[in-house]
Amino acid sequence: MTGEKRFGRWGRLVVAAVLAWVALTVLLVLPWRWIPPPTTAFMLQERVFGGGTVHHQWVRWEDISPHLPIAAVAAEDQKFPGHFGFDFDSIADAMEEKRRGGRLRGASTISQQVAKNLYLWPGQNLLRKGLEAYFTVAIELMWPKRRILEVYLNVAEFGPGVFGVLAASRHAFLREPGDLTPRQAATLVAVLPSPKRMSAARPSEYVMRRAREIQEAVAQLGGAGYLSGL
Repeated sequence: MTGEKRFGRWGRLVVAAVLAWVALTVLLVLPWRWIPPPTTAFMLQERVFGGGTVHHQWVRWEDISPHLPIAAVAAEDQKFPGHFGFDFDSIADAMEEKRRGGRLRGASTISQQVAKNLYLWPGQNLLRKGLEAYFTVAIELMWPKRRILEVYLNVAEFGPGVFGVLAASRHAFLREPGDLTPRQAATLVAVLPSPKRMSAARPSEYVMRRAREIQEAVAQLGGAGYLSGL
């Protein structure tokens, strides 16, 4: 086989592999634009390694209190309506803080957290971060912003084995997610960084203080109207 023929064969194989990977990505991501994901990678890990019990039930965007999406954005990703999956300013600030000797804090956007929860596993190795970036771009390309936030609120872990706002609001406040007050919404969001250690049902002083800060951030953004363009 000549070098030219060998190169042509390998070129076709590479193209076929790329097309197969793109097709697989579409199959893994696009359906959830319209269909509720039946489970996530994090839920499966909880079932296998966390005791086996997962509380989760999907709830539509229309049945979620408007106080909750804006609380999540105010606390987790204030540039969410305008970015394309990544907040490079926050990433740069986190790296600079680490360079100065501080702890490397998270700078993940809501889109990145959706990618991680749906498809990946906890950790900070390069392979996982690379896949997270890849799926984040795919999600941003295939879903509208409101859908990204709707999925996030339905798959985020709010407590040990408690996933999504329906299970979380019932567990913490014995009420439906559409009935959450601004304070309750902020309290739920306050535990998201560490849901296995912090509780919305029995909030610590830190959680209550963080909930107040989230409410202040919501007010600074202008309230739920900040998300009216989603």
